[in-house]
Amino acid sequence: MEEDRLKQEKVQRFEEFVDRRLKPDLVNAIAQRDKVFEQQKVFSDLKRNIENLQKNGVSSLRTMVNLGSEVYTQADVPDTRHIFVDVGLGFHLEFTWSEALEFISLREARLSRQIEEYTHLIAQIKAQIKLVCEGIRELLQLPAE
Repeated sequence: MEEDRLKQEKVQRFEEFVDRRLKPDLVNAIAQRDKVFEQQKVFSDLKRNIENLQKNGVSSLRTMVNLGSEVYTQADVPDTRHIFVDVGLGFHLEFTWSEALEFISLREARLSRQIEEYTHLIAQIKAQIKLVCEGIRELLQLPAE
């Protein structure tokens, strides 16, 4: 009887560890990786736009700018050869097209490494969850699935 109670306490501690620690860590890691995917898409779109500007020889353009809260206004860009790129921490630097493409390539490489790191972390957390669940199964002497 005492042995069954100890077994149940261990199972409960393992389940709490999975629910309170591993699952929130997994959700957080997936959310962080998704943010990096979004950043990667933004830089990919910017790269494609710059390449289109170069290919078509566009030196000025008229566009719509989001002022916030989905309020747009027209904007005239008299010289597209220089653009401002968000380099992080709220700073924007002025680049020529070629400088921007070089910066974007470096940034995309860094973002790809971050995605790989988060993917590896997610796999580790999933493996830990599976390991704990296997331990619970063994404690309860349930047959393998």
